[in-house]
Amino acid sequence: MKSSWFALILAVLSTELLTSHCSTIKSPRFRGRVQQERKNIRPNIILVLTDDQDVELGSLQVMNKTRRIMENGGASFINAFVTTPMCCPSRSSMLTGKYVHNHNIYTNNENCSSPSWQATHEPRTFAVYLNNTGYRTAFFGKYLNEYNGSYIPPGWREWVGLVKNSRFYNYTISRNGNKEKHGFDYAKDYFTDLITNESINYFKMSKRIYPHRPIMMVISHAAPHGPEDSAPQFSELYPNASQHITPSYNYAPNMDKHWIMQYTGPMLPIHMEFTNVLQRKRLQTLMSVDDSMERLYQMLTEMGELENTYIIYTADHGYHIGQFGLVKGKSMPYDFDIRVPFFIRGPSVEPGSVVPQIVLNIDLAPTILDIAGLDTPPDMDGKSVLKLLDLERPGNRFRTNKKTKIWRDTFLVERGKFLRKKEEPNKNTQQFNQLPKYERVKELCQQARYQTACEQPGQKWQCTEDASGKLRIHKCKVSSDILAIRKRTRSIHSRGYSGKDKDCNCGETDYRNSRTQRKSQRQFMRNPNAQKYKPRFVHTRQTRSLSVEFEGEIYDINLEEEELQVLKTRSITKRHNVENEEEAEETHGDVMIADGTGAIGQPNSVRVTHKCFILPNDTIHCERELYQSARAWKDHKAYIDKEIEALQDKIKNLREVRGHLKRRKPDECDCSKQSYYNKEKGVKAQEKLKSHLHPFKEAAQEVDGKLQLFKENRRRKKERKGKKRQKKGDECSLPGLTCFTHDNNHWQTAPFWNLGSFCACTSSNNNTYWCLRTVNDTHNFLFCEFATGFLEYFDMNTDPYQLTNTVHTVERGILNQLHIQLMELRSCQGYKQCNPRPKGLETGNKDGGSYDPHRGQLWDGWEG
Repeated sequence: MKSSWFALILAVLSTELLTSHCSTIKSPRFRGRVQQERKNIRPNIILVLTDDQDVELGSLQVMNKTRRIMENGGASFINAFVTTPMCCPSRSSMLTGKYVHNHNIYTNNENCSSPSWQATHEPRTFAVYLNNTGYRTAFFGKYLNEYNGSYIPPGWREWVGLVKNSRFYNYTISRNGNKEKHGFDYAKDYFTDLITNESINYFKMSKRIYPHRPIMMVISHAAPHGPEDSAPQFSELYPNASQHITPSYNYAPNMDKHWIMQYTGPMLPIHMEFTNVLQRKRLQTLMSVDDSMERLYQMLTEMGELENTYIIYTADHGYHIGQFGLVKGKSMPYDFDIRVPFFIRGPSVEPGSVVPQIVLNIDLAPTILDIAGLDTPPDMDGKSVLKLLDLERPGNRFRTNKKTKIWRDTFLVERGKFLRKKEEPNKNTQQFNQLPKYERVKELCQQARYQTACEQPGQKWQCTEDASGKLRIHKCKVSSDILAIRKRTRSIHSRGYSGKDKDCNCGETDYRNSRTQRKSQRQFMRNPNAQKYKPRFVHTRQTRSLSVEFEGEIYDINLEEEELQVLKTRSITKRHNVENEEEAEETHGDVMIADGTGAIGQPNSVRVTHKCFILPNDTIHCERELYQSARAWKDHKAYIDKEIEALQDKIKNLREVRGHLKRRKPDECDCSKQSYYNKEKGVKAQEKLKSHLHPFKEAAQEVDGKLQLFKENRRRKKERKGKKRQKKGDECSLPGLTCFTHDNNHWQTAPFWNLGSFCACTSSNNNTYWCLRTVNDTHNFLFCEFATGFLEYFDMNTDPYQLTNTVHTVERGILNQLHIQLMELRSCQGYKQCNPRPKGLETGNKDGGSYDPHRGQLWDGWEG
């Protein structure tokens, strides 16, 4: 009996062990929180990010230490791109793993680090997921362009974030919520070295206190972003840097490309010299990043953590210096702006390997989650790139049939936002409510104002139920008594003053006497015996004095003394009561300035404050104590500053009122125009029609009103910007263009710029586009649709520098298929939709792409 019980217990234990062993084999990836006993084997993750680092202009050629560590010791992704070549949108995509159209950060200003970003997308970054699974997360460096340092983004245990945009000196950082200002001392303040030191110290401290806890940290450098201030030990390097001079350098104008490329002409000599200096300074700033990578590598080696750490190196987007005549910048869909460096080094990554597949900035978040053993959330648009590295994992050796890798060969490049289009009035109703008519009637009839039987004052519509039980909306029928009251009310108002004042009375000007009346009038005027008009009294004496009110006091101004002496100071007496009038007569020898202070001033002087006045020779004189007492001087200056601030606020309010009065100016009577009364009649008829609108049309009317208000506000904003530019004399800022001014004071470190100031424009407001970028074994092309309707197509197999737009050589059917595929990617959500499998290609066709030739309808809205 005992042996049977022992055998039963042994069988149960063996079953449990087998079950646990099988579950480990079937689920090699960790889902959710990782088991407690396996936390200590999870790898560390370090993401090193640079700002504006290019691939096409040769910035990596000078970073020998980084290439030795990452390229020779890890995997190189030779087709790495960003989906939006701008700082804040690209960084937001890296954090969330989403395309721009899914996180809505379209520019570096609008919605960048906005409340909607903080509430909707920031709580779903990869840092939040890793922090919830036990990783010690830390961020050092530049975050988002509009980050103001007032909060710590969720998911980060250690936070040292740069406030606003990139800088190397004279910046502010947020250290765990406390703002910390830095100056111009290289040893203490140089930004690249500071975040390197902070990250290394944090890694050492964490491993000393929590030796079995994995670390994920981001080191986000400002280099090589402007103002391109290098460390002093590198300020003399690369005097002849010329890597930026590519075949597209100063290739302008480009009349076959979109508007800004047509507008941009060849660079001037000062622009070309600037590009040479800019390239040199950018390479110098990257030298500090190169040293940072070596220090990071040495620290991991010394601590024994190198073999258990994944290091990822990449940039937020590329850059151009002189390409197509554009002096500097980014935001273009061409390869020099969207290609970025991308390296991964870590456990089981083959050193020196090269990965040809397309990887994107939206793949960073899924890749980091995959390294940590977490599944990709369904709302992320990117995919983990670990499967491209062919890592030898414990689960792979049990697979008998290995499938070939299936990976994307096409992705979306998008920049900017939708241009505001003029909406047609007849489409507003459909856009506002798409419900069927009976549903809309049912919805309206639930409102209280339609449920009473025309009993409410001013009610014009009511809901009734017909014999079949359907709800109907009928117009209220007004009884005869109410009509009589309304007519009586209108007749009363018509005799009122306000009605008379609004009407334009042109009777006297239009009236003309008859011929007989004019003849008798002439005879009356010629009669010498006719009695002439003689007024009883005519006031011909001049005014002797004038009473005025100033600052709450009443003064009598004597006008007789100024008839012959214009420059003599007016004699003013202050009226209080009878006793004061007698005192004023006794002090007739003194003159009081009309400022209500009672102080005695000099003739022709202007009293500005109660202690200072301006003399006739334009000199300023104040009371003696202001020149002798520092306390009196400080108090009086504070008083003047307060008065100036109050007057400025008053002037601002007066300008607002003046603008309001200009906009609400009543119509003037012009009796010479016969259409005046017709115009008034039309306005009254329109108002009457508006008041009798059907409830279905009220919503459309409200939308029209909001649209008009939006256009008016935008027009005023545009006018204010124009006036501000004129006032400042800023000739570089042009409407619709993004321009910059460079002068001798821009760079604070050597090598300096001493050739004077210049202006250059880098982009335009209509530079909004959506592009398909395809790279596979047979095709390598870029197809773009701009918001203006312009199309561009470049075949990089024959034109690697995108010099010539060949859209006119592409067949119409292929363009339509490319447009359909582009529209699908523009609306995709999640990695299942945003990563379509490569489709079959037509053999022998060099102009096509990765598309299905038998899918979708033709698109007629293209323009070459």
